Amino acid sequence: MDFNPELNEDQLQIQQWVHDFASEVVRPAAADWDEREETPWPIIKEAAEIGLYSWEFMAEAMMNDPTGLTMPVALEELFWGDAGIGLSIMGSGLAAAGIAASGTPEQVMEWVPQCYGTPEDLMLGAFASSEPDAGSDVAAIRTRAVYEESTDEWVINGTKTWITNGGIADVHVVVAVVDPELGSRGHASFVIPPGNAGLSQGQKFKKHGIRASHTAEVVLTECRIPGNCVLGGKDKLEERLARVREGKSGNAQAAMQTFESTRPAVGAQAVGIARAAYEYSLEYAKERRQFGRPIIQNQSIAFILADMATEIDAARALVWRGAWLGKHKKYRNAEGSMAKLKAGRVAVWATERAIQILGGYGYVRDYPVERWHRDAKIYDIFEGTEQIQQLVISRAISGMRIE
Repeated sequence: MDFNPELNEDQLQIQQWVHDFASEVVRPAAADWDEREETPWPIIKEAAEIGLYSWEFMAEAMMNDPTGLTMPVALEELFWGDAGIGLSIMGSGLAAAGIAASGTPEQVMEWVPQCYGTPEDLMLGAFASSEPDAGSDVAAIRTRAVYEESTDEWVINGTKTWITNGGIADVHVVVAVVDPELGSRGHASFVIPPGNAGLSQGQKFKKHGIRASHTAEVVLTECRIPGNCVLGGKDKLEERLARVREGKSGNAQAAMQTFESTRPAVGAQAVGIARAAYEYSLEYAKERRQFGRPIIQNQSIAFILADMATEIDAARALVWRGAWLGKHKKYRNAEGSMAKLKAGRVAVWATERAIQILGGYGYVRDYPVERWHRDAKIYDIFEGTEQIQQLVISRAISGMRIE
């Protein structure tokens, strides 16, 4: 199957469906939830009622889509509405993706639905990898999982930070060290079932942007989970660790498997923010009159908008290509990281240019562009910083160990 950027009929319908929800439900509420800095439960419920917040939608958009484009298309539209609310709706997807990437079919069927619940009983998922001393440096993870054979339990201790839905989620997927001597290849992912007494929320962060999305520390203290809660199963884990100890190649690091499958999707979110800023600026420039004419008739404004349109289209093309290559396991030069790197840069740049086009109006909260600029900056940081993407890409294109 060759890469084809033309969307099929189903994808066009999903695009319009999500756009309508973003336009009619998300955007009108965005400023309020940004000010409140709280999880927008009523909007998540509305998303669940129409099937947007559901494991069925995730399965259809990610697992059952041979093109890989459905999820990026949906995410762009949702985040065009608002990034904070978008992350509250899609944050559970990172946990679900972690389970899908590393879990057995039985684990996927058991735990992915519990990341979402039902419209009557909403549930959340959280993926916990980063730590206070291990952000970009995955090898520095210190959270430890020890297996107790007598009780067939894993005992996990450590602290995770910057976790979307951290502490309030029903299902947490936690990356922990099982063999410290193997470095990052001695990691595994675990499901922490709902209501575990050994898991608690630490500090909740007050953020620059994406304020409607809950971000907090997760503290694991003698957190006991059943032996079958290691993703992929204990036998597979032991086989992988044995291969690594013998000097053979193990599978990708537990956290890296999740990140690699989600980077184009994160890029799509950034494209949505950038497009929102571009479209708003374009309409403003057509309507705003100075010196007797619309400001878009000045080259200084028109050329910025021309560059914005070009850069957004370029970023989207990289995102779609990255998503397709990831779906077909055809990455050659870290194209997923390329997509995330480019889209994040474009979002930050385009939203800053939007503020410039609006002038003083762009700087005040009465207009949405300052919020979009605050939201955009995280796309240079989370899911691998701008510099980490450059590192991944440079290693891929050179075949060398770049430090």
